[in-house]
Amino acid sequence: MYAAYAARIDADDPLSALELGELPEPQARPGWSVVTVKAATLNHHDLWSLRGVGLPAERLPMILGCDAAGVDEQGNEVVIHSVIGQSGHGVGPTEPRSILTERYQGTFAQQVAVPTWNLLPKPAELSFAEAACLPTAWLTAYRMLFTKAAAKPGETVLVQGAGGGVATALIVLGKAAGLRVWVTGRDEAKRARALSLGADAVFESGARLPERVDAVMETVGAATWSHSVKALKPGGAIVISGATSGPHPKAAELNRIFFLELRVLGSTMGTKEELAGLLALCANTGVRPVIDSVHPLTEARDAFARLAKGEVFGKLVLTP
Repeated sequence: MYAAYAARIDADDPLSALELGELPEPQARPGWSVVTVKAATLNHHDLWSLRGVGLPAERLPMILGCDAAGVDEQGNEVVIHSVIGQSGHGVGPTEPRSILTERYQGTFAQQVAVPTWNLLPKPAELSFAEAACLPTAWLTAYRMLFTKAAAKPGETVLVQGAGGGVATALIVLGKAAGLRVWVTGRDEAKRARALSLGADAVFESGARLPERVDAVMETVGAATWSHSVKALKPGGAIVISGATSGPHPKAAELNRIFFLELRVLGSTMGTKEELAGLLALCANTGVRPVIDSVHPLTEARDAFARLAKGEVFGKLVLTP
């Protein structure tokens, strides 16, 4: 079957490690299902995998891709929850949690095998492309806002870094939940797009805000960390789900954190139950993920290059 996969590891030039071509089809095994992929989406996790983060060389070749929607062996339209091992279903009960492509072949292929427990029904209201956007970036945003920050209608949330898949999800989901959403970004066009999605205000990266906020959604890391801490009201929360600019800020801001009793919360992906809640929210409210563009799997290299350059707003979709 045709697939986009990591053939080698290259920390300095990750795109050189990406190959497109034929690999063996997945084999059925007890407790697992083989899904025919209809749509899959890119995440920064795929670029990190090409760099060798979470993917040792001995597991190569590894088909990339965490997210997908498709059709199972019984003809059911399904969405894949890409966290494997947290429940003990389909794998050994002591297996540590991982994401597809860390231990198991991913979704950038015509077929993928996952534990049957990891399949959820795709709502008829969502297209395959829309549903494929949800299990990583949108699930991450859902958990950040509603589980970790416990954000309530009327509160103000600052989203650092307009444009990425998680950031766009945070804007759309935040507005759907009645939050006041502020967004920062370096690029004027991306700030304008954030406004078009429903952001209440946009600011240049690092700009002084009109007032402090209840919570900050942090995916940028070192470049925005000090601004995030200084943006919070006393008792406010920073929820961190990534660090695309690096994990080592110039200052930890520890004095401000303890004196203002700020909360620093880590967040990774989400549960199957949270994904079910997100799917229901989208189906019932008309909220839809933001899609930058759709590419055939044969053009995966171009999509990866756009992601690496930051030339996206929303999700990049691949169709086998």
